[in-house]
Amino acid sequence: MLINIVQIILGIALAAAVLLQRQGAGLSGAFGGEGEFHHTKRGAEKFLFIATIILSVLFFGTALANIIL
Repeated sequence: MLINIVQIILGIALAAAVLLQRQGAGLSGAFGGEGEFHHTKRGAEKFLFIATIILSVLFFGTALANIIL
């Protein structure tokens, strides 16, 4: 039961982290509307990127634990 609650919280946090990332900014990026250039992640963008990775690994882990238990 506790794993289900943790998984729901992680799912909401993961969805929020993905939605807060604004790279690509809609469909115009998919069809070449934006000029592509290389840049490094800094500040809040880097924090969101790392947080998204950590949240996704934790979510995957709780999903496996939910299946096993």
